Amino acid sequence: MNPERTLLLVGATDETLIKAEALGLHVLLLQHPTKITPEQERLVDLVRVVDFTRWDAVEPIARELHEVPGFAAALSLTEPGLEAAASINDLFGLGGTGHEVALRFRDKGVMRRHFAAVDPDAVQAAPLRARADLDAFGSRHGYPFIVKPTDATASIGVRRVDGPADVEGVWDEVQRLVGTRTDRISTLFILQDFLMEEYLDGPEYSVEAFSFAGRHVVAAITEKFTDPAHCAELGHAVPARLPSGAQEQVRQSVGRFLDLIGYRDGVSHTEIRIGKDGPRVIESHNRVAGDAIPELVRSAYGIDLMTLALGWPFRLVEELPDRPVAHAGASVRVLVGEPGGRVESVEGVAEALRQEGVLDVRISAKPGDDVRAVRDNWDRLGLVAVAGPDTTAAVRRGAEVIRDTIKVRVLGADGRPLLAEAAPVTEWTVESA
Repeated sequence: MNPERTLLLVGATDETLIKAEALGLHVLLLQHPTKITPEQERLVDLVRVVDFTRWDAVEPIARELHEVPGFAAALSLTEPGLEAAASINDLFGLGGTGHEVALRFRDKGVMRRHFAAVDPDAVQAAPLRARADLDAFGSRHGYPFIVKPTDATASIGVRRVDGPADVEGVWDEVQRLVGTRTDRISTLFILQDFLMEEYLDGPEYSVEAFSFAGRHVVAAITEKFTDPAHCAELGHAVPARLPSGAQEQVRQSVGRFLDLIGYRDGVSHTEIRIGKDGPRVIESHNRVAGDAIPELVRSAYGIDLMTLALGWPFRLVEELPDRPVAHAGASVRVLVGEPGGRVESVEGVAEALRQEGVLDVRISAKPGDDVRAVRDNWDRLGLVAVAGPDTTAAVRRGAEVIRDTIKVRVLGADGRPLLAEAAPVTEWTVESA
């Protein structure tokens, strides 16, 4: 095993390891005991099963592996592993993203405090420690505003406070969530700290970017489908249907954000809203996006963000051009059901996957599951990712696949048989800058 071609991965999916193998890399894997699979054990050169959210458990293993067999880079593409990988980079001077920068991405409170110190236009934010903080923030910055955990994903625990009448209910919800780690939450972290921040108006987008030694390339701008009543994501589409002037504003805004946060190398997924003051950042992550967005980018642009992330530390991949051009469209459409019902059966997944243009089908609903009102991403029943000749056609095609092929049968609260449907989408118009 050549240490110069050996990567230490903190957490990984089977797909990640397959792509690393295709690059000719040797892989040492630190995997959480709840995530290890036989396929992962087969694909890697060496695996250590460890709770990688605990640095005291990771450090001695990292020292052992750095000594023998040795490795030249440490990386994570999963949220709970980012800090450990960054600390390993610091420990051995490997040159990748260090812990200080990784923490700015992962902890939303740390990110807001950092930008308050370096950016005069920073989003207003404050920690939430007591009920009175909610009243004080509303009085100081106005309503609505957002309350969210500092270290969760998938919109878990995110609430909008529209006025003083909402404060009591939001505080009760925060109190209920503090200290929890339920099986509905994908992160391996326990929810503890909460943050209040200014509400950003306007349509939402995410920006899938890659940084090459400080040169930030926007690989794709992803159009988001959301509902003002909650924070769950109801679909995605690439390329976003934005005029060229707005696209350039987004590129400049995200590039500036990445510079200010101190990021120089690797993949990033930045969530923004475009309002009257132009693009503003909601949050960002130094990892690939979820919800099959990397599959959309690969289909529409021919850019494999995961392969780039794995290969760039070893300079096994070429840099992207400044302005990648899409050759097609792609979208994700989400399945939702009537709240109060119960899932009876799931049919049509294999048939859908055989259809032309279908990139992926991920149904999380199982027979016996309750159908909940959609408040975060874990309340959804599944998703379908499809390609099309352009964005509009792909958005339409995703709904057709759900309507015609995917049958998630639900028994309604009143005993009626129902089918899950594609969540309705709102398509925004942003004026050219």
